[in-house]
Amino acid sequence: MLTFEDFSPGHFGTFGPRHVSRDEIIEFAKEYDPQPMHLDDEAANKSMLRGLSGSGWHLCSLMMRMICDGFINRTASLGAPGMNEVRWMSPLRPGDDLTLDVTVVEKRVSNSRPEMGFVTFDYVIKNAKGETLMSAQCPMMVRRKAGVS
Repeated sequence: MLTFEDFSPGHFGTFGPRHVSRDEIIEFAKEYDPQPMHLDDEAANKSMLRGLSGSGWHLCSLMMRMICDGFINRTASLGAPGMNEVRWMSPLRPGDDLTLDVTVVEKRVSNSRPEMGFVTFDYVIKNAKGETLMSAQCPMMVRRKAGVS
């Protein structure tokens, strides 16, 4: 189990690839973001995105799955206080193969709860062409090793 002490500023890891199908994009959009550019080719071609694209919220969900599979499910995570920033830079397209780069930006021990610390991560999702689709910065609360103060 990874604890607060196991995270150091710098590149932490790269996770993926994760393939995204056309059907997956449409199914997510039907349920959570039913805008025309996520559901219909003709409407999507007329949009500023110039083609069917996945919802930014779909991309956030994919990021969450990739970080859970990549490291959170083996981390002494205590949750997160929120997200500092999310940016959608390029559309998620049917057939994209995604990779996620994770960097530890900073870490600090909690002032009010010394048994835990905050680790802030930068996340960058790219497609196989190397285009950045999304970036996010998120702090996570992580338990410290027993006996460390």
